[in-house]
Amino acid sequence: MKSKRTCSTELAYALGLVILAIGTAMMERADFGMSMVVAPAYLLHLKVSQIFGWFTFGVAEYVFQALLLLALSFALRRFKRSYLFSFVTAVLYGITLDLAIAAVALLPGGGMGARCAFYLLGMVLCSVGVAFFFRTYISPEAYELFVKELAQKLGKRIELVKTAYDCCSCLLGVALSFAFFGFGHFEGVKLGTIFCALVNGFMIGKISAALDSMFEFRDALPLCKLFEQ
Repeated sequence: MKSKRTCSTELAYALGLVILAIGTAMMERADFGMSMVVAPAYLLHLKVSQIFGWFTFGVAEYVFQALLLLALSFALRRFKRSYLFSFVTAVLYGITLDLAIAAVALLPGGGMGARCAFYLLGMVLCSVGVAFFFRTYISPEAYELFVKELAQKLGKRIELVKTAYDCCSCLLGVALSFAFFGFGHFEGVKLGTIFCALVNGFMIGKISAALDSMFEFRDALPLCKLFEQ
């Protein structure tokens, strides 16, 4: 039997952060519709940035995630210290996302073939990033934390809760698109968003299984208890 390689959970956190940001930037470049998870924040960015130019996609991400953390606290009727760390992750992700968008914009290719490549690669990278986030004790983004906490509360498989959350987020994105830009005019939420909502949970499950077959995730630093409460 082939032995597994050891990967620190702290490295999994860093990889999840960077890979997810690059994947999201590629989907933004493809313009087939954002991932249903980030679609609400993206629409918030499109609307508010018309008035305040500094309100980038990255800024919209951690503003929206702060609201999501408040909703999670209300739903579970408690506030954990890990939620504050999750907001820190959201800020780090927002900064990384803005840098990734600037870098991806420099890549050549504007035709349909290039856009399809950006979309497919971006969708896969987003799934890989989320799978890495699920393998670290460090508080992930509010999106992943919301799914993780809710799955534990309900006693359901995380992939099933993830798919349900993705579909709800997709519907919210559609509602915001209509509210911000009028009926019949889709921004941020397109056919690519719907397709991603249907397959994202499945992809994360498969990638998670592949990661677990290749790596054994262990803590390299004694900081786990810091994120438990």
